[in-house]
Amino acid sequence: MVNQNSEIDSVDAIVIGAGVVGLAVARALALQRREVMVLEAANAIGTGISARNSEVIHAGMYYPSGSLKASLCVQGRAQLVAYCQERGIAHRLCGKLIVATQASQILKLKAIQDQALANGVTDVRWLSAQEAMAMEGALKCVAALLSPSTGIVDSHGLMLSFQGDLENAGGMVVLNAAVESVDLDSDKTSSPQHRVSMADGSVLATRTLINAAGLMAPALAHQFSGLAPQHISTAYFAKGNYFTLNSPAPFRRLIYPVPESAGLGVHLTLDLGGQAKFGPDVQWVDTPDDFQVDASRSDAFYAAVRTYWPALPDGALQSGYAGIRPKISSPQSPVSDFLIQGPETHGVPGLVNLFGIESPGLTSSMAIADWVTKLLSQPLSPQL
Repeated sequence: MVNQNSEIDSVDAIVIGAGVVGLAVARALALQRREVMVLEAANAIGTGISARNSEVIHAGMYYPSGSLKASLCVQGRAQLVAYCQERGIAHRLCGKLIVATQASQILKLKAIQDQALANGVTDVRWLSAQEAMAMEGALKCVAALLSPSTGIVDSHGLMLSFQGDLENAGGMVVLNAAVESVDLDSDKTSSPQHRVSMADGSVLATRTLINAAGLMAPALAHQFSGLAPQHISTAYFAKGNYFTLNSPAPFRRLIYPVPESAGLGVHLTLDLGGQAKFGPDVQWVDTPDDFQVDASRSDAFYAAVRTYWPALPDGALQSGYAGIRPKISSPQSPVSDFLIQGPETHGVPGLVNLFGIESPGLTSSMAIADWVTKLLSQPLSPQL
């Protein structure tokens, strides 16, 4: 990959992690005519969080006003849809129904509608039970919100396109390239030279370093010599199990319940082939590699799904897959915002850490990339 002798190769910008966000950031930097290398520990792109989610294009209605999740989701959705249309990447704006299944949830549903409007999502429409159930005959609810801007996307096709743009602009992705440690250069008076030590013993020097390692971003940051510990988030892992439907789904839109703590509830999503899956639930785990679906959790899935699809047949669900949300807030704490931490926060020139990039990270990926490039263009305060 690099020289194995004492000479250190230099790269203008290094992005650690070839998930959808890392590739989007690398693409944005390369399109600024910068020399970019993406280092990925796995043997393929997008094998982590990006491969284990619902592939939903979110509209941006749930997130607190003024949060990065709200603003970057709304901006990113517009960018993502335009990009998919331009590049012919498979996607479909199938729409979503958020459903209240009991009268006590009506106020929460109205709060979501208000939040959507506050976030600039203006096409959300209130539906009576009769209107919603006329749209989806198998549905049972007392009221619903229709989000026509919600959709689904081929996330791997999107990542391959980001990689193609990166490589066409002169950048490269290096696989099986695990980063072991980083010696950060805090020199603010000249171009910094951060030294990235690889597991194979090689070393790279770079003036710009993006930590987009997803689930492992906080652990990796602990290996950054020169980064103060108070600037490293604590990692928590919220596993989400998915069960798939073994027959055709009687729905044309995505169906979401009123959200629950730490997640959006056990919802029904469709892939581009029409296959339905349910999930994710929320199961707090201790490690970032616990991807085994516990079949005994299907009882809870049946109960949750039957609140809005009472005719779900016995035996219709089968174990699918599991993903892990890269949380930076504990189970007892409010859900955290994206943490996109640049030099103005930690004082290290040319370093950006991406912590807690969970949903809606896929939808927001291009907007996150723009935010990162903006952070890197800002002058570093001399007192840091």
